[in-house]
Parts: sequence; structure tokens; C-alpha cells
Amino acid sequence: MSKLTIIGTAHVSKKSVEEVEKIIEELKPDAVAVELCPRRYSALVQGKTPEISISDVIKKGEAFMVLFQLILAYYQKKIGREYGVKPGEEMLTAIRKAQEIGADVLLIDRDIAITFKRLWQSMSFFEKIKLIWHLFKSFFGDGEDVEEIMSDVDRLIAEFKKIAPKAGKVLVDERDAYMAYNLIQAMSRYENIVAVVGAGHKSGIERYLADPNEIPPIQELLSVKTRRFSFFKLIGWLIPMAVIATFVIIVLKLGTELALQAFFYWFLINGVLSALGALIARAHPLSVLSAFLCAWLTSLNPMIAAGWISGLVEAKIRKPSVDDFVELTKAESFKELLNNKAFRVLLVASLTNIGSFIGTIYGAYVVMQMTGIDIKELISSLI
Repeated sequence: MSKLTIIGTAHVSKKSVEEVEKIIEELKPDAVAVELCPRRYSALVQGKTPEISISDVIKKGEAFMVLFQLILAYYQKKIGREYGVKPGEEMLTAIRKAQEIGADVLLIDRDIAITFKRLWQSMSFFEKIKLIWHLFKSFFGDGEDVEEIMSDVDRLIAEFKKIAPKAGKVLVDERDAYMAYNLIQAMSRYENIVAVVGAGHKSGIERYLADPNEIPPIQELLSVKTRRFSFFKLIGWLIPMAVIATFVIIVLKLGTELALQAFFYWFLINGVLSALGALIARAHPLSVLSAFLCAWLTSLNPMIAAGWISGLVEAKIRKPSVDDFVELTKAESFKELLNNKAFRVLLVASLTNIGSFIGTIYGAYVVMQMTGIDIKELISSLI
């Protein structure tokens, strides 16, 4: 029967690096499994950065998701620098030791692109905002000692799932199941395996290993939905329809003069708040202007976003290259991130969209109030 030893590590801990090195030397396994996918392996071991088309990211509406990934990666690097450990160093140590003893290296984690797409699709708008807010709080806060945090991993995972329950399922539970499945497959080929995974995954993997029937179908864990219905998509269609209907009512019953006034407010509120988002992202003046001018129209068309326009204008002006994406992985400070052309384009697109979202809600409220309808009373009656 195969022997499997699972090491739970803190990704930025010197103690974990030493533990990995010691256990692999002592056990001399014929295979070392690591919490990496081929994409992350290439980035970590070979230093290869995948080519990203900034225009495609913006057009697909994935700017906010990619920006979130970059901030999350930078946050991990920041903690690593504070504790003198490169993020992923325990994985590099495991791979190096495996090569030294002639053991095979097994990449058992799910592709990071699939994980992040499933993560983003699973989260509600408020969960995304809540998660990013907690990330920024941790980013600028003092933080806890890494060893102290990892001594109570169950508390850490429980806290994360409390912030964003669906995100916790995708990032933790699904990957536990996926890695457990790969370890079961590996145990049919190797007699002695050492698996190096994050401490937060160890208990979940062991639970699935104890009862493999609980592992969901692998194809289900690898699928990414291209389209899905959501409450916010419905709202995204209902608000523009309600605003257009309001304009029609104003024209037919209250006159064109009031309709022009309503349009002026709609144009100004959407334009100013979208442009403000671009300004906060330190966008080029032309990108700010494009956000201001197009927001009124994009807010009436759920198929396009103001951030797409300002982001593409910013990309045209800044012309981020592959080197800019490579430099993102080397950023030593948040200031360096902000000065990076690729990061700036993504930030402009994201913050413009946030400004546009707020502008759409507030603009709709102002325009509908002009018909004499008490919006607060209407909402209360519906609730």
C-alpha cells in the first residue's frame, strides 16, 4: 500500500521551508506532489509570465478580476518580504529536493485561471467589494505574525468563508477535492509520496482521502460557465429600461423641456461619477474625458461599460507591453504598481466602472423623482 505524507505549510514562512526540506530528506519519497498547476509552475520555477492581451481583458469585462489577482499576489509578496521569505519558496524547495533525490514532481493543483474564473463567477457583487475591502485593510494594516496565524488555520479559513462564503468554497473546498483526486491517482503509481500543500488545504484533502466518494466529478470542478443568470444582471437590464421608460413618460406627460432637464441630470451624474473613478485611478485626461462623455450611454446599454471605453483609450495612450506585465511580478511597492502601465490601464477600467455603477443608481433615482414618484415609498411598498 502506498505511503502518503502531507505537509501543511505557510506560503511565506521560513519554518515551513525548513520542514519541507527536512521531511523530504528523511523520507526520500519516489514522488513529491506540490500545490501548483503547470501555469503557476512555469511562473514560479521558470519565471515565465503568460502573455495577456489588455484589450481582450477589458472587452471581456475581466479587468476587475485580473486587478484583484494582481493585488492579491502583491499582498502575498509584501508579507513574504516582511518575513524574509519569497512566496512559494517552500514549493521551490520541495521541487529542488525532489530533483536531488531523483523523485518525480507532481503538479496536483487546478489551473489557476479556472480557479479565478470560477471564483469571480461564484461571488456576488457585495462579496467582491467585501473581499477587496478586507484585502486592502490587511494590505495597509500591521497584520499578525505568520506563524501565529498558521497555528490556527481553521480560524483563518472560517474567517475567510465568513467574508465571502462562495469564494471560500471555490478557493478552498473545490481545490481540496481536486488535489485529493490527483493524490489518489498518484498513489496507484507510486509507493512513497510526500505532498506539500498550504496549511489551509491539509485537513480538507485528508477528509476527501478518507472518503473519496465525496469528491465531486472532476469535469464539474474544471468547468467555467460562459454565461449565467444573476440578480445583478437582471438589475443591469431593469434600471436602463426603467430610465428609458421614465424619459418617455416625461416627454409624453410633462413636456420636452422637463425631459431635456432630466437628460441633463442623467448625463451629468453619470459622467461626473465615471470620470471621478478614472481620475482616482490617475487616468490620462483623454481617458477621463471619454469616461465623462460615454457614461450616460453605456449606463443605458448593459452590453457595454464605461470602463471598457476609458480602459481602451488608456491602453491606446499608455501602450502597455509584455514587459510591463513581467514588471508587475517584480513590484516592490504599491507605488511601483501604480506607475506600471498595465496596472494603470486595469485600474482605470475598474474604477471607471465603479463610478459608472454608482452614477447609474443615483442618476436613475434623480430622473425618476422628476416624474413626481416617491421612489423611497415605491421601494418600501415592493419590499
